[in-house]
Amino acid sequence: MNWLEGNNAIEVLPGERLDQLLQRDGILKIPGAHNALAGLLAREAGFEALYLSGGAISASMGLADLGIMTIEELCGFVKTIARATNLPIIVDGDTGYGEALNVMRLVRELETSGAAAVHIEDQVLPKKCGHLSDKCLIPAEAMAEKIAAAVKARTHLKIIARTDSFASEGLEGLINRSKRYLDAGADAIFPEALTSIEEFQTVANALDCPLLANMTEFGQTPYLTADEFEQLGYKMLIWPVSSLRIAAGAMETFYNQLFENGTAKPQLEKMLTRKRLYQVLDYEGYEALDSAILKSSYK
Repeated sequence: MNWLEGNNAIEVLPGERLDQLLQRDGILKIPGAHNALAGLLAREAGFEALYLSGGAISASMGLADLGIMTIEELCGFVKTIARATNLPIIVDGDTGYGEALNVMRLVRELETSGAAAVHIEDQVLPKKCGHLSDKCLIPAEAMAEKIAAAVKARTHLKIIARTDSFASEGLEGLINRSKRYLDAGADAIFPEALTSIEEFQTVANALDCPLLANMTEFGQTPYLTADEFEQLGYKMLIWPVSSLRIAAGAMETFYNQLFENGTAKPQLEKMLTRKRLYQVLDYEGYEALDSAILKSSYK
């Protein structure tokens, strides 16, 4: 079913659909999708929810992940991925794009764009990737105000509080901040850049709420599987930038070899064929729908 027909069939709001998935047993595996085509391929592989990373889409725009992207640019990506996939999307909301009123606007814009959830972090702008050093934090009470503002503005969007406090405040500080954010109305906690299985377990033991784990590559967190995170008590697992890194690595190899050889022929076996691409995009479905509309109009 293509998006022209599929959107009309959806009656449950995205945040509610995500909540239904989280009510099931087991961990929800959520791959990053940096564009709509990546989202379609992830959905075809069997994934039921997607993650939209600010770092991934910033990189796809040729920008560093330093809070440079605008709300309008972010929502543009959300709209295209939601339209193409009809899957609930957890969106990286960085620091909320400002203070309380800005956070409220972000929430409203994301809901209009088709998002299911947003996570907001407690860093100071210009923010950094969570797995880099020298991150600066806002006071816990200021972050709690942002969470409360987000909750006040939402109708269905799930609000996830991300805390980057482990590096500077340790586990105790992270847990204390997380409890404060939960008191402000957060639906889930995202403890960023933990460095050991024991730390993930300690956080899970201390917090009675859904937890999101980040299995990014080349970061502070050890490589764990979805099953391992589930055993530690985590409900959501994201691979935020993996699809972009895979695509960028393949493109880098392709362009270098194309420049050297002057032909793309040696790379054909690595490409998605025209037929396969059209299958992913439901090309025939669009044509059939168009044909049916024309026949109906003439009648």
